[in-house]
Amino acid sequence: MADLDTFRRETRAWLEANCPAEMRRPMTSDEDTFWGGRNAKFSSEPQRIWFERMRDKGWTVPHWPKDYGGGGLDGEEAKIVRQEMAAIGARAPITSFGISMLGPALLKYGTDAQKREHLPKITAGLIRWCQGYSEPNAGSDLASLQTRAESDGDDYIINGQKIWTSYANYADWIFCLVRTDPAAKKHDGISFILFDMTSPGVTTKPILLISGRSPFCETFFDNVRVPKAHVLGTVNRGWDVAKYLLQHERAMISGMGERGGSRPLGQVAADSVGSDAQGKLDDALLRAQIASFDVDEAALAAAAERMVDLAKAGQGHPAFSSAMKYYGTELNKRRHELLMSSGGINALEWESERSGEGARPRAWLRTKANSIEGGTSEVMLGIVAKRILDLPGA
Repeated sequence: MADLDTFRRETRAWLEANCPAEMRRPMTSDEDTFWGGRNAKFSSEPQRIWFERMRDKGWTVPHWPKDYGGGGLDGEEAKIVRQEMAAIGARAPITSFGISMLGPALLKYGTDAQKREHLPKITAGLIRWCQGYSEPNAGSDLASLQTRAESDGDDYIINGQKIWTSYANYADWIFCLVRTDPAAKKHDGISFILFDMTSPGVTTKPILLISGRSPFCETFFDNVRVPKAHVLGTVNRGWDVAKYLLQHERAMISGMGERGGSRPLGQVAADSVGSDAQGKLDDALLRAQIASFDVDEAALAAAAERMVDLAKAGQGHPAFSSAMKYYGTELNKRRHELLMSSGGINALEWESERSGEGARPRAWLRTKANSIEGGTSEVMLGIVAKRILDLPGA
């Protein structure tokens, strides 16, 4: 405990000295998020400074091994880093599907060569990844996917289509599910493969959403040649990798239910509704709704910490991420419903997208997809009923 107390003091001092003041303010737009990648650009000098200092410290992914650019911290130390960052409102230095999804799968299933090739580039923000899972006829029934990879010497030739590929038009590489044995049962003949998005035959087409923005894409593969050495895990056993990665994806998506670097709901609502003489939000009903939300948000944060602690202790349940994903995304929808309610008629303004009121309805509409992507709320409830609660007939 004394060692951890010392580590906490040192962490607090380092963050105070190295996190720019601008990186401790609530985020107001997508530009406040740094994704990394070959073509990445920093939106500000403080954003660059903060990322590079955390990268050099190994704290873009504090708990990954130092050999791969991580911080080499144990579970308790990494938890302290998260807590001390939260205490000063520090933003994440980078947001990355490589960190939140692919990295854990690489650490578990990757060869030594694959780990050394990809993990350091992820921690350094050099490569931006996207996920090739869903297809036009393979959504919730993902194992029915038809994108095929045919053997050709030392390579596979990949043909097919993916859909809802988040930020595919910005990604450098993709981790992708392909069918390598069409004669096998649908869960068995699937492989998990990695390849460069600049490979000949890869094209993307953004999908415009009702919010007016386009985080999703259709992705097409036309005779894309990929070395067989890029398969992660065992050929035809990619479903094992896919399921493991989905646990981390759902845990990541559940984090949308936590406030993170944004302002508390009560403060945002007070801007529009005002406060009474006692400093309370001047709308008793809205105040009660926000108080109820704040309690549930705190419960989600506590559950997230418990999930991490259980995983580190080897006691984690593989379906717990489904419960977290359901709760977090539904909570995020509640947050934005309250933001719309507190803004009144001004919250309907549409044009000013950055930090004005126009950002509010667009974000509210975007949250509707949170309970669909990564597994719908209905599917998540089914998993909880079957895998955790063991309900009859589930």
